[in-house]
Amino acid sequence: QVELVESGGGLVQAGGSLRLSCAASGSISKFNPMGWYRQAPGKQRELVAVVRGDGLLNYADFAKGRFTVSRDNAKLYLQMNTLEPDDTASYYCNAGGYNNPGPWWGQGIQVTVSS
Repeated sequence: QVELVESGGGLVQAGGSLRLSCAASGSISKFNPMGWYRQAPGKQRELVAVVRGDGLLNYADFAKGRFTVSRDNAKLYLQMNTLEPDDTASYYCNAGGYNNPGPWWGQGIQVTVSS
């Protein structure tokens, strides 16, 4: 069993920054991929960024150049800069998958970007 707990969300003005954190516990190793997904109201959940155990990264096009994913053993981070209102969504930590989401999800954390 793996537990993922997100933190760091909140309300920010357009152009601002936020840093999300995800703490993983349980049966997860440094080789398990971990990533961030997001879901806006009325939209499907989508990939933001994922990092593989060997450090290979994959970013969604909207995240390239603005978001940075990093990992320190069982903690995952997402630095989000130059935020836009369209970035408003619930952000979810995920573990166990790279090309597709893995089986473990956090509870999600809200990010709201005001214009």
